[in-house]
Amino acid sequence: MPGMTSTISGSRPGFLRRLIPPTPMSRRLATQSMLFSTGEGAFNTGSAVFLTQVVGMSASRVGLAITITGIAEFLFAYPAGRVVDRFGPKRIWALTTWGRALCFVALPFVGSFSEYLLVGLMFAVAGSAGHSSYQAYVLDALPTKERIETQAYMYSALNVGFTVGAIIGGVSLAFDNLDVVRWTPLFAAALMATTAGWIHRLPQAPHDLRVASGEVREPVPGPGPLRNPGWILVTFFNGVLWTNQVLLNIVIPLWLVEATDAPHVLLAWLFGTNTVLCIFLPAYTSKGVRNLDDAMRYVWISTGFFVVSCLITMVTHSTVGLVTVLLVWLGHVTVTGAELYVSGASWSFQAELMDPRRRGEYQGVADVTRTLGSMWAPALYTFLAMDWGSEGWLVIGAIVVVAAMGLSPSVRLASRFASRHFPAEEPAATPEEPDPITVTDPAPSA
Repeated sequence: MPGMTSTISGSRPGFLRRLIPPTPMSRRLATQSMLFSTGEGAFNTGSAVFLTQVVGMSASRVGLAITITGIAEFLFAYPAGRVVDRFGPKRIWALTTWGRALCFVALPFVGSFSEYLLVGLMFAVAGSAGHSSYQAYVLDALPTKERIETQAYMYSALNVGFTVGAIIGGVSLAFDNLDVVRWTPLFAAALMATTAGWIHRLPQAPHDLRVASGEVREPVPGPGPLRNPGWILVTFFNGVLWTNQVLLNIVIPLWLVEATDAPHVLLAWLFGTNTVLCIFLPAYTSKGVRNLDDAMRYVWISTGFFVVSCLITMVTHSTVGLVTVLLVWLGHVTVTGAELYVSGASWSFQAELMDPRRRGEYQGVADVTRTLGSMWAPALYTFLAMDWGSEGWLVIGAIVVVAAMGLSPSVRLASRFASRHFPAEEPAATPEEPDPITVTDPAPSA
């Protein structure tokens, strides 16, 4: 009797099968995302304890250091994008990941504000160039039809990694031993080094091959992203839409504590629900995005979820007991819906509206303008919700509606710019490899 081939995935129910990235390349990229975020999550969980009790910084000094490094990352974003285009996304992505590993190695030996600030600035450089190179590589290395779906799987894997990292960080804190906390960054460093090695094993993207062959020229002919008003407006308004994270992580939790009778333990359920939904749903919610029209439809779905979240949360000031608990939870779920749908739209904008010769530079500009579109939100949204009450929640919802309205003409403007100035994109050629999920059953013995 001849041998027969079966796939493990074929025996899985459809829902579980959809949780596995469908191509070898998407699985490799999702694995990288999970390795990276596990390391980051393991350190971030205990970072407050590390900085205050191990390094010995006051809370105000911690806040100052984080603010300075955040400003530095903002300022580095655009020049870092130029470097990515000049030297190739894969090379810079790997180098910045090695850089993060070295920063984590240095952390246990930090003993003052100035020393931590120096390491923090190194993290900022690695963060700026790493983000631009990662985004440029993913778009460059994948065929057009796989980009959004693969980024959805990477987003899910990122959330899985942060969850696993948080558990590991929680275990280290449970020892209640500062020596354990001091050396936890070495675990993050080991995972960063593993991630960097994983990136080295990825295939060269077309832009990397052009760099290696000497085809990449500086400057690239034609106008860049700073002369593309459509792209600047798209990414700015997209940043406003992403203020759903401010609602999710800051405003709703503060509202729960200060303005409702909901038990504080509900906060754990809120963040747990968000994590679970962002692990299991991106592969499904991103399926409907095939072009810019679909992306704009997702923008309006996201906006609808955002506004509904504001309306639901607004009324919990006057409810009591179980009704408050259910409504606050529902408000958090709906703002998670806003996050999921704007994710799919954002990936489409990146895939369709960035010059394939300048993806690093375009991503650098996007990092700047998206930050400008959201950096004001924590202070303003908190003020509006906590000081203005119901009227404040209505204003918050109106801000996002205006941003969605501004996106539509901005996308059309950026699309016209792309049709005039962008070259035809070469198809990505990623080498095929055996599917590790596929197994071959031996022929049964006679």
